[in-house]
Amino acid sequence: MAYDIDMIKKVYSQMAERVNTAREVVGKPLTLSEKILYSHLWEGNTTKGFTRGKDYVEFAPDRIACQDATAQMALLQFMQAGKKNVAVPTTVHCDHLIQAKLGAQFDLPSAKKSSDEVFDFLESVSNKYGIGFWKPGAGIIHQVVLENYAFPGGMMIGTDSHTVNAGGLGMVAIGVGGADAVDVMAGMAWELKFPKLIGVKLTGKLSGWTAPKDVILKVAGILTVKGGTGAIIEYFGEGAESMSATGKGTICNMGAEVGATTSTFGYDESMARYLRATNRADVAEAADAVKEHLTGDAEVYANPEQYFDQVIEINLSELKPHLNGPFTPDLATPISEMGQKAKEHDWPINVDWGLIGSCTNSSYEDLTRAASIARQAVEKKVKAKSDFGINPGSETIRFTAERDGLLQIFEDLDATIFTNACGPCIGQWDRSDRKDEEKNTIVHSFNRNFSKRADGNPNTHAFVGSPEMVAAIAISGRLDFDPTTDTLLNEDGEYVKLEEPTGLELPPKGFDVEDPGYLAPTEDGASVEVKVSTTSERLQLLEPFTPWDGENLMGAKLLIKAFGKCTTDHISMAGPWLRFRGHLDNISNNMLIGAVNAFNKKTNFVKNQITGEYDGVPNVQRAYKAAGVPTVVVGDHNYGEGSSREHAAMEPRHLGVKVVLVKSFARIHETNLKKQGMLGITFANESDYDLIQEDDTFNFTDLENFAPDRQLTIEIVHADGSNHTIKANHTYNQPQIEWYKEGSALNLIKKHNAA
Repeated sequence: MAYDIDMIKKVYSQMAERVNTAREVVGKPLTLSEKILYSHLWEGNTTKGFTRGKDYVEFAPDRIACQDATAQMALLQFMQAGKKNVAVPTTVHCDHLIQAKLGAQFDLPSAKKSSDEVFDFLESVSNKYGIGFWKPGAGIIHQVVLENYAFPGGMMIGTDSHTVNAGGLGMVAIGVGGADAVDVMAGMAWELKFPKLIGVKLTGKLSGWTAPKDVILKVAGILTVKGGTGAIIEYFGEGAESMSATGKGTICNMGAEVGATTSTFGYDESMARYLRATNRADVAEAADAVKEHLTGDAEVYANPEQYFDQVIEINLSELKPHLNGPFTPDLATPISEMGQKAKEHDWPINVDWGLIGSCTNSSYEDLTRAASIARQAVEKKVKAKSDFGINPGSETIRFTAERDGLLQIFEDLDATIFTNACGPCIGQWDRSDRKDEEKNTIVHSFNRNFSKRADGNPNTHAFVGSPEMVAAIAISGRLDFDPTTDTLLNEDGEYVKLEEPTGLELPPKGFDVEDPGYLAPTEDGASVEVKVSTTSERLQLLEPFTPWDGENLMGAKLLIKAFGKCTTDHISMAGPWLRFRGHLDNISNNMLIGAVNAFNKKTNFVKNQITGEYDGVPNVQRAYKAAGVPTVVVGDHNYGEGSSREHAAMEPRHLGVKVVLVKSFARIHETNLKKQGMLGITFANESDYDLIQEDDTFNFTDLENFAPDRQLTIEIVHADGSNHTIKANHTYNQPQIEWYKEGSALNLIKKHNAA
């Protein structure tokens, strides 16, 4: 039986009325995305049609999911909200704080020992506030959610950008910062700009070496890392229906890499099969009763150009397997062209590691397809030329895969079976074979491949592919290996060819597990004590941010002008810094240390305008804060792309940065800045970015008139006394301006609760 089945049935019981009302009000057929959005309005039945990409709308999500790295700050904030219990079903999943090194049998106990303080905090705070807790080793949050909580037609938010994975079961699941989650935990509405809609029509059927992963690798190449910003990607067509639910999840998962608000598929038989296989026949039965509302209207899919803002069509029968990268997930290359492209760009041909797993590709089906390639290598006497690492998606997947002999196949190739956790995908990898900044290549089935992400080495060229393609390339040891045409030399001196991968959508014997790793909260947590030591290096109770004084901001100094791509990895690195995710002051020592200074093209090396000397970004900012000097961060396009981590907004806020001025924002990061009481604005003329000089001072001359749809005026004073006056745009509505005035959205929540 499913968790929270009564909540799911309630959603379905009101769906028909809400969808039909919305269709009448809007006056046209509806996409699936619109049906889910309109059926989750905070106000109930809609009374107006919303303008995509413009109207801010209040929603009522059904549930929340948090991973351990982000849950710390989210729950530290929730503790200030004055609530006795979370208002909607919520879970915490311990998957980020487990470093991959020697294998699960060593790494998991090591993580429990090194992060016991954090795990104990999360378990106790979950128990106190009615939150379900998934222990370390239970699995990767998004695979666990897909197996246990996702349901067609639902709306979920999660404090991780890959929450969108649940679109594989027909949800609108959206990654958010912790402050957004706190709103919903506290029983308040959740605000989102009504998304635009991108339709992807899938025709034909996948076969051979082409996998669901190749669909999103292709889409990423089409849309780029910012092409989906502010939009939901909705997949439909015969090709969509031909794929498994976990394959759909893979596609939705990596939609985060094109900036999409989320991605989703209409409910179909593959989802029903998956629900039944994961002991949720009751959900499948309930969904079947309202299935007409769990997919787009027929007229929409028949004439998609009339109902979507953009339409992409992909013939799966013609789609070729891809590798994307290095250094960005949207650099798409068909595997047949990789050899020539690698030669042209001088990418290292020898592949050192093949990594299979992550929240994107760690299902049973993924493991069977990769194992079918590994089995061939063993049978054909081909020794793997690269090291192998495997991260099962959950304890259920691991237990079932071990029972069915899949893990043994990888072990026969000397693969290391890591913990059911994120591991290398989020930089939690103690990679002993590489040191310093040696140039090298790895291939993986993850979603992101930004510089330094997996192992901290800026010269690790990481390429993203399907699990079966990763297996084939790792076995060959060469980036230019094309398994569709090339052969391998085996131990007998014979040339052999790998046959096309095969896989199983679901385990023939069913899923099985002895201990899934779940701890239910006590019914009454009033007596549960949440302990946070005042001397802890890992956890720190939060102090409220200072409200705005209502005055114009004058005399602000430039902290850094970031050059080029500046992701949340650049603003607040993961890897070893994950240990400080619950201690705002300590983790602030990584603020913007990965951003490239436009004036010297160095990282973590900026000018202190007070002393004239150069130092690390956090050190310079702490000096400004101590001197009472406000500061400004300047950035390029899609600033803050990548993870949902709100630390990238909280750290500048904590250290005294007042303004982030960029060409454009990634959606989640812009929202996180607003939630924390920061001023996040964009150049009205992008070319004004070029006016910014290293010793600049900024005067915000009309901030005291801050209002929706009203530009801000900035006087830029250069060191030689000359100046420029520019305009900046913003997207703050009146409630968001109230966040700014109060110092943060949380301050406003506390104020309302105290009233």
